[in-house]
Amino acid sequence: MAQAASADHHATNTGISNFKLGFWTFLASECLFFGTLISTYMVYKGSALVGPYPAEIFSVITTTVSTTVLLFSSLAMVLALDAVQKANKKAALWWLAAVIAMGGIFLGMEFQSYLKYIDYGLTLTSSTFGSSYYVLTGTHKVHVFFGMIWMGILAWRIHTDRIGPPQAEQVEVAGLYWHFVDIIWIVIFTLVYLIP
Repeated sequence: MAQAASADHHATNTGISNFKLGFWTFLASECLFFGTLISTYMVYKGSALVGPYPAEIFSVITTTVSTTVLLFSSLAMVLALDAVQKANKKAALWWLAAVIAMGGIFLGMEFQSYLKYIDYGLTLTSSTFGSSYYVLTGTHKVHVFFGMIWMGILAWRIHTDRIGPPQAEQVEVAGLYWHFVDIIWIVIFTLVYLIP
């Protein structure tokens, strides 16, 4: 098994590389981090003494559309990894571009919602609900933006022939991150927008 691992990514006793094992550990810490933010939001969402309140301003339809776009980006990420593993450089670049584009659409739609909520009077300092909402969703958006940059770097490395089938684990780990970001958003979407 150790011989099958690349020189850069040695296999561990778990049968996966140090790189992937380290990244799973990082994702576990991210779960704790987002768990704290989500818990804080849930505590404060019903305690605001002044409006606006969630049921008054949140648009479930708009957020459902942006959520759907983000979920489809996970499919594009899977297809990008498959293309890299099959040495299909053109398809890999196309699918990574699709991931970046869908991430951008998601962020654009969410920031449009932010502007609308601010017009309604929900700001970072308007209430404990506003503070916890913007910190939670804003932190997620920063993660999406970071993921888009990461996908761009991967696309450049694929374009310059620095990533091919032997280095596919780099794309696989980036995919783990992107899927994690999507899963966290499903939790946020359910607790923030579907349960007022």
